[in-house]
Amino acid sequence: MDDDNEDAAGQTDADTAAAADGDRFVVGVHVTDDQLRFVVHVPSEIDSGWRDPEAFQQLVADVTWEHLDQEATLQTIAATGEPGETVTLGHVTLQPGGTVVDAELTALTAEE
Repeated sequence: MDDDNEDAAGQTDADTAAAADGDRFVVGVHVTDDQLRFVVHVPSEIDSGWRDPEAFQQLVADVTWEHLDQEATLQTIAATGEPGETVTLGHVTLQPGGTVVDAELTALTAEE
């Protein structure tokens, strides 16, 4: 058995331990023929402190765009993304009170 055991959701022990400090939301941008849509992957087991899905998804978006240049990121995705593709930007870990525990987000460049 190795140190990075995976649970049924495919998370390693380290991911699960980090999730104990907040909920980890994977964020991306979905490309269609005529628009870009910011998407938030909500974990199947989420802290019961999150009462309003729209509010926490907006919080996740706000944190994402505080870390990344929104205009440059969306321009890059629009220029390089294919319809039907979802470009993953990274993840944000938050506590229900809005405290940012962790944010690992990648700024995209035209070469990607």
